[in-house]
Amino acid sequence: MVQDPYRVLGVAPGATAAEIKSAYRSLVKQHHPDAVDAAGCDPERILAINAAWEVLGDPQARQHFDAGRSERAARSTATAASPAAPRRRSAAADADLERWLEQVYSPLDRLLGQVLEPFAAQLKALSADPYDDELMECFCNYLERSQQKLQKAEALYRSRSCPASARGFGLSVYHFLSGVQDAFTELERYTAGYVDDYLRDGREMIREANLRRRRLQAQLPG
Repeated sequence: MVQDPYRVLGVAPGATAAEIKSAYRSLVKQHHPDAVDAAGCDPERILAINAAWEVLGDPQARQHFDAGRSERAARSTATAASPAAPRRRSAAADADLERWLEQVYSPLDRLLGQVLEPFAAQLKALSADPYDDELMECFCNYLERSQQKLQKAEALYRSRSCPASARGFGLSVYHFLSGVQDAFTELERYTAGYVDDYLRDGREMIREANLRRRRLQAQLPG
């Protein structure tokens, strides 16, 4: 079950963007693996904090969540006032969602997996000597192949709208794709001038992207 992002970050639904950002940063500092002993690190807590920030840190995503929250509250009140059989998605809506997962999400996830999974080995090979022309060329070839796959993934995402019943999930997929694209932009900047900040940022973005991917796989709508 997806947790309420306001509760995860410990802020009120009426909190300002600055208050939400401050709460998120405070929790990240408190629970980040680099800030706690390995034995005390809780990966699930970190995933929940990042998931909450994905929703509340993006004005559009927050607005969508708040609208759904109000709708759920109203539906709950109506159900309590007039008990009736629970509503279910229509067969057509179920079929539409199944097609979207099969034709958009699954192939998109496979493409991004082909981009993300080789990264550690590619970076390790380059780290032997980043200034070696042959090693750098191999790494650049990997980046080029990855960019081609990212273009295909974006085309897939735009080829079919996510069904309304899974709009929140679809928005998370969009953030996942955007995060990977941003990561590879930073890596390409690194190869152009050997600026370590770009490499560090790209590596951190890929770590976050892998977390998002696992979270999406665990939260598949159905």
